[in-house]
Amino acid sequence: MLETYPKEVKIVFKNFPLNKHKYARQAAQAALAANEQGKFWDFHNRLFETYRFINNARIMQIARELNLDMAKFNQNLKSQALTERINRDLMEARSMGIRAIPSVFINGKLVRNRSFRGLKTMIEAELKKSKRY
Repeated sequence: MLETYPKEVKIVFKNFPLNKHKYARQAAQAALAANEQGKFWDFHNRLFETYRFINNARIMQIARELNLDMAKFNQNLKSQALTERINRDLMEARSMGIRAIPSVFINGKLVRNRSFRGLKTMIEAELKKSKRY
């Protein structure tokens, strides 16, 4: 969608670490810590490639593989500001009734059909409403 609508669409990522996954919160914090060094999506993608095997050792391994400044990374792993961001994201998701991930919204509306065609149809409808398309 970003390639199809480069000026009209932006992605806003929110954290929703699942309680049933023992390391989900640590993984979310680690991805945000990596973001402080411009490596959020790289870190995020590596986490999801091996999500069944995530633990503290794997999180640290990913950070090293991405050549992060480990002193900064470790400091950000303990950052209260990043912890609060995760908490805000969780509260927002719960207030919107989100129970599963990933959830996709377009202009605050939950997307049911997440196929390319479904997303494109919904985006175009929203753009027409705003007369930007």
